[in-house]
Amino acid sequence: MNDLHQPYPLLALVGQTELKMALLLGLINPNVGGMLLSGPYGVGKTTAVRALLDLMPVVERTPSEEGGQSQHERMRLVELPLNARLEDVVGGVNERIALEQGRIQLEPGVLALADGNLLYVDEVNLLDAAVVDAILDAAAQGRTFVRRGPMTRLFASRFILVGSMNPEEGELRPQIMDRFGLRVWVAPLDDPRQRLEVYRRSQAFRSDPGAFRVAYANQTSALAEELASARAILPHVSVPPAIEEQALKLVQTLNIPSHRAEIALLEGARARAAADFRNSVNSEDLRRVAPLALRQRHSPHIAQHSQRIAAEQTAITTALDQIISPPPKPRRRRNTIGQLEELE
Repeated sequence: MNDLHQPYPLLALVGQTELKMALLLGLINPNVGGMLLSGPYGVGKTTAVRALLDLMPVVERTPSEEGGQSQHERMRLVELPLNARLEDVVGGVNERIALEQGRIQLEPGVLALADGNLLYVDEVNLLDAAVVDAILDAAAQGRTFVRRGPMTRLFASRFILVGSMNPEEGELRPQIMDRFGLRVWVAPLDDPRQRLEVYRRSQAFRSDPGAFRVAYANQTSALAEELASARAILPHVSVPPAIEEQALKLVQTLNIPSHRAEIALLEGARARAAADFRNSVNSEDLRRVAPLALRQRHSPHIAQHSQRIAAEQTAITTALDQIISPPPKPRRRRNTIGQLEELE
């Protein structure tokens, strides 16, 4: 529907409120842990991601060379090709220099080029497992380590990660799914009038992209300014203890094992509060963000396994009480192991 030079305006997308909100929250607060967009083909996933080009915040870039001065530049969108090799992603030997000059030089890969930017991985469920693992490791650690024989090099790789997939082609492994903070189900529109409006806007954009973008220019500019303000407000946004308790109770009620659930929930709520120009999270923030942060996190297998472990622990404790007399009241232990036992 669009290209990287003249992206389709985000606000011109018909419906898909959750999709738009998740992407905006991720731009405001990278600590939500990235966004995963799941849905069939042709519902606007890639179009929405590329629309963020109009809204990218200005970030400070530190030059790699010593003595260079920091610069402020607009965040870029880096797209990972589906056929990318592991060496393309993490970095490797510059083959041209090796052939022409006879020396080995390690060059950055896509992950290093994405530093300070937004990395978009389309069809993430179809990537080679080693490539996906490298991307997720870099997203978690903020760096990429490249080793080729005795040579090593470390590249900064701090980026906002957005992945998209069509579940018809296969699901993600649970350990990969868990690494995405917010999850969006991008469903096809049901309302015939909305579907017709999608067609009309798509036709208008193809006929004259420039004129179509001008029609949304003021709204897009206003949204970009709001995002910049929200990013400035975010460091001052706090979560009251009562809201923290509500968030934890939500996670426990839904029997979600991963601790990343409450991180994504509370960081997403902080982003929403900042977007509303508030310095404190409220219950409505939790209500709006919870479906995005907590969706697809329940694990029946883990729940069953935990129940078996708990039953086994009960049996062990019962046997201990029957065979070994209860211990006397413990004295205060000064060593580390003793202190840990006292915390149980």
